[in-house]
Amino acid sequence: MSARTVRARLAPYAMIFPGWLWLVIFFVVPLVSMLSVSLMTGSDVDGFTQTWHFHTYVEAWNKYHVQIVRSLIYGLIATGICLVLGYPVAYWIAFRVRQKYKSMILFLLLLPFFVSFIIRTQTWNFILSDNGMVLGLYHALGFHGGHVLNTSTAVIGGLAYNFLPFTILPIYVSLERVHPSLLEASADLYANKTKSFLRVVLPLSIPGIFASVLLTFVPVASDYVNAMILGGTRNTMVGTAIETEYVTNFNPPMASALSFILMAVLLVGVFAYARALGTEEAMEMAATA
Repeated sequence: MSARTVRARLAPYAMIFPGWLWLVIFFVVPLVSMLSVSLMTGSDVDGFTQTWHFHTYVEAWNKYHVQIVRSLIYGLIATGICLVLGYPVAYWIAFRVRQKYKSMILFLLLLPFFVSFIIRTQTWNFILSDNGMVLGLYHALGFHGGHVLNTSTAVIGGLAYNFLPFTILPIYVSLERVHPSLLEASADLYANKTKSFLRVVLPLSIPGIFASVLLTFVPVASDYVNAMILGGTRNTMVGTAIETEYVTNFNPPMASALSFILMAVLLVGVFAYARALGTEEAMEMAATA
């Protein structure tokens, strides 16, 4: 075998090696380290040693199962809100906005990301407070009652606001790939706009919906900033519990176990969702529905 042939065969592996190295260093190694920490026992005074204490996972679930379930519920509701609001926006940008204006609108959509996540959430804390821009005016008009801050509504609203672009952009990319000739063909086959949308546009946008739900639900369910700033002590999520165990209680094994439990629950949900919607068979079923 010549040296040229060897180089040609090794070239693809050499090109992909930096990517694999990046994943190993910044994903696999921290993951294995966190798994090792979750099985340790000890204290912040005496230190922690590896004892393979799997019961930490049971303790973590018994102590924080309410926060885990609440995180999943908030995540599902916020993702649903983002999908309901984001799909029409993505559709409007893809099919109704002129090509020369699309870049500007997408830039405006991403403009809030130039501001810190915490600052944006803290701004909603000011807006939704009893003396803020919304309820302050409501009370100034002579109305009484009404309280939004430190409720589940405030947390879900903050989550939907902060992660809405994660929903819009993948759907927009998917809709942008729908060729106008397909809509013209459906019109030639006497399909009205509603049928064209349901039988052509919607099935072809399912990959974008699949990606947008994943990109939205996973960080939403793991978030703790919105729950901490907008939700108060009665609406804590699992991210808040992890932060408390790490920073306040200095209990890395419990925090690591909670992180793995959350990751396992999210992975089960992702695989179930991919099985139901993300496969080619599901796309074909949606196209013929």
